[in-house]
Amino acid sequence: MENLKFLWPLISSFAIVIILMPLFIKMMVINKEGQQIREEGPSWQQKAKAGTPTMGGLIFLIAILATNIWTSSLEQLYTTSLFLISLMLLLFGLIGFLDDFIKLKKKRNLGLYAWQKSTLQLLFAIVFVAIYFHYQLPIDLQIGPFILHSAIIFILFLIFWIVGFSNAVNLTDGLDGLVAGLSIIAFATYAYIAYKQQNMDILLVCVSVIGAMIAFLLFNHKPAKIFMGDVGSLALGATLAAISILLGNPWSLIWIGIVFVLETASVIIQVAVFKITGKRVFKMSPIHHHFEMSGWSEWKVVAVFWIVGLLASISYLLIFVG
Repeated sequence: MENLKFLWPLISSFAIVIILMPLFIKMMVINKEGQQIREEGPSWQQKAKAGTPTMGGLIFLIAILATNIWTSSLEQLYTTSLFLISLMLLLFGLIGFLDDFIKLKKKRNLGLYAWQKSTLQLLFAIVFVAIYFHYQLPIDLQIGPFILHSAIIFILFLIFWIVGFSNAVNLTDGLDGLVAGLSIIAFATYAYIAYKQQNMDILLVCVSVIGAMIAFLLFNHKPAKIFMGDVGSLALGATLAAISILLGNPWSLIWIGIVFVLETASVIIQVAVFKITGKRVFKMSPIHHHFEMSGWSEWKVVAVFWIVGLLASISYLLIFVG
């Protein structure tokens, strides 16, 4: 019965999203605040997705943060890990909010300039690092059989990890329900790992995210009534990175978040090869668009990517956690 108390964060965040999201969608529709689709994107998305309300991530971030506050207060879970994770949700959500807000107000696909977004991401990752080192949390970084105990290397790694995965999830957010479903799988995996490690503060956060994302998926599955926007995807990516670090095994995210990694790799490969040879490896990147242009339906791409994420997570738990 003691462990059933962690159903409350799930119920709380789920209920908040279910109540607030329809109101938010209605407000966005009334104000004609819809998604701007990039011109170089798939032509069919211009017609199917342009004008769909966005920034839905704002609602599920409110739900997650509100749930974290009241449940941690109730359970007396005032920990550094809980604070750091909530801070990453808030700060990277703020970057996404600014980006989305500018897009909507200026009616264009470009929000923050790349250098502005990158600067803010680096700044907020450094904030994470500063707090992490202030509380003298572990700085050992295992690479294969070797364990590095270097503050400088660990600092650079933390910054790269947080910024990298915030962008990776952002790149993946291009199809209805894709990131929402993958997030449920990834956070459920980390919830189990946190439970096995008895890190109840991190378990609380993971469960609250799961509840919020399940509710959001009800509005975000194809055909989506709303998109999460950068406010949601940047925050989710940074939070996954922070959780993997605070659970003591950041490398786990490479496998648990394999779809995010592959999506990002496809963009890097596409850009690099095109600059060198003038030819494209994929019909379009990120790679989910390649499969769409190869004739797969959006539902098929999303379902297959969910399955890949699920199998990766299950295999990680079976091999490394038990």
